[in-house]
Amino acid sequence: MSSHPEAVVIENVTPSINNGHHPVKRVINEMLTVEADIFKDGHDELEAVLKWKAKRARLWQETHMHHTDNDRWSACFSLEKTGEYQFTIEAWGDPFFSWLHDFERRLSGDQSSFETEFIEGHQILLSASERALDCGKKKPPASAQSDSDKLKQLADALSSPESPNSIVELLKTPDVFSLIRRWPDRQLSSSLESPLPLVIERAKARFSAWYEFFPRCAEGRADKHSTFRDCLPRIQDAADMGFDVVYFPPIHPIGRAHRKGKNNSVTCEPGEPGSPWAIGATEGGHYSIAPELGTLDDFKWLIARALDHKIEIAIDFAINCSPDHPYVKEHPEWFFHRPDGSIKYAENPPKKYQDIYPLNFLCDDWKNLWQEMVNIVLFWANQGVTIFRVDNPHTKPVAFWEYLIAEVHKIHPGTLFLAEAFTRPKMMQALGKIGFTQSYTYFTWRESKTELSDYVTELTQGPMRDYYRANFWPNTPDILPYHLQNAKPAAFKIRAALAALLSSSWGIYSGFELCENQPLPDREEYLDSEKYQLKERDWNASGNIKKFIKRINHIRRDNPALHEYANIEFIPTDSEQIIAWFKWSQDSRKNIIVVVNLDEQNTQQSMIHLPLEKLGLPSHHSFQVEDLMYDETYHWQGSSNFVSLSPRSKPLHILKIVS
Repeated sequence: MSSHPEAVVIENVTPSINNGHHPVKRVINEMLTVEADIFKDGHDELEAVLKWKAKRARLWQETHMHHTDNDRWSACFSLEKTGEYQFTIEAWGDPFFSWLHDFERRLSGDQSSFETEFIEGHQILLSASERALDCGKKKPPASAQSDSDKLKQLADALSSPESPNSIVELLKTPDVFSLIRRWPDRQLSSSLESPLPLVIERAKARFSAWYEFFPRCAEGRADKHSTFRDCLPRIQDAADMGFDVVYFPPIHPIGRAHRKGKNNSVTCEPGEPGSPWAIGATEGGHYSIAPELGTLDDFKWLIARALDHKIEIAIDFAINCSPDHPYVKEHPEWFFHRPDGSIKYAENPPKKYQDIYPLNFLCDDWKNLWQEMVNIVLFWANQGVTIFRVDNPHTKPVAFWEYLIAEVHKIHPGTLFLAEAFTRPKMMQALGKIGFTQSYTYFTWRESKTELSDYVTELTQGPMRDYYRANFWPNTPDILPYHLQNAKPAAFKIRAALAALLSSSWGIYSGFELCENQPLPDREEYLDSEKYQLKERDWNASGNIKKFIKRINHIRRDNPALHEYANIEFIPTDSEQIIAWFKWSQDSRKNIIVVVNLDEQNTQQSMIHLPLEKLGLPSHHSFQVEDLMYDETYHWQGSSNFVSLSPRSKPLHILKIVS
């Protein structure tokens, strides 16, 4: 605790998640900009520094904060290593800058003698010289003695100045300001009551492209259950399309009791494989692999082969237990029970899941249950799994996930978690705050220009940007949205472009690239879903959009502006069917402009109105833009320019300013 009252007020610090209860998120080398209101009584000139350190480190690093407007201050920094960090702000009324400011004001008045002011300035500079010298004696930095000498020379200059104006010319220079700021008088400084937490994650936490497929259907044969060894061609195909994460639904033994049949039928015919989300059988539970897929060694072999193609394999952590799961006999106390003592199966009325028993995370033995879940994730992390897609996290306590993720990160700090939570916004936000790396979103159902721009702005420009990373999926095994049902390839191209270019992380469920579009009648679900059966496919069927997806993913990879998440601003267009935005890299010199036709049926034309100043272009300037998607160049003039986009041949522009 400070030995003196806090003289400087520091408040309204951003970013801060729930007043520092949860950490701000960034990735390696991503800039963190911190702002705060900083002020104090009187007329002192203030100085402030932004400070940061690793959570368990002793020494702070710092950078000077700049006054922006109306007592608002700002500074930024980035970090090169993952881990847990803290940041804070320290501010003080600075004697030197306050003296210099007052001295200049006196020069503009009718004061004729400045002897007292010279003495005061001399003492301030001499004190700074002594601070540098003391530091040099304790632990001499190379520049401490030199700085001390320079400060003493400046102090001596005030002993016999040529004129008051010459003192201002001598002291009011960037070099002198930097020198003073290296040795400030912080005796009466104020700091935040508590440092704010920050977590730095690996780059894939922010930038990733996901491809989901069922390993049992890897060969596309309805008459044969594929194995992990059969999955390698699918891995290679995903890599060729530019994906860097392949996600597998649950790979564990599937229960036989109440096994679901084709199209979620409650009657399972002989030979039907059942839903992989009904986990657990005589062969084992969450630590085991479905024998039809192969062995643990086969799985580890596939992980290694995927890494050869720069792909990480993510697996589903679905806390579902079939009636055959070992836990049912070993730990019946972990489940919900009916009044007659029988175990409840899962329900989401009107849906019933007789093949799944949910666990009770607030049962009397909750501590052992929670630890067992941690042990499961650690087991698979020890096999080489670095990413987990978590099924329905919103149906378990938030405190449980906070505990599990923290425990896993103690041993495997680079592990990523994707929250599959299509639920209430507050719950989705809470899961992002407590540690989930990425989150599914409502993008799947956002269609119009207004819906898309409003939603992306909410995600990336408001408070959510500091803890919630949206992963955009146009489809999932559970969801074939109405706008893709019986749709033409143009609709699939448009949704892929929107997902991949509006957010820095996106994904598709296999079959999207083949434009699979047959729904269950009056449902947002696939007909003959491979959730319940082996799926026959020709992975290179005519009409596929694999080349289109590959092109977009490669453009994303090659352009840093598309790696970042919150760097997006929408561009006005005259048509409600044309949406446009631009993204910029950290150096602001590699802007990308995206224009998309939202109409999958008709060619749409529009003027788009560019913010030239933000794009680094002068008014009425003539310039060229290169379309990275189609290798074409356009000559544009000024802020308003014409676009025409055909949904079949050219549904979008991805533009780079070249001159």
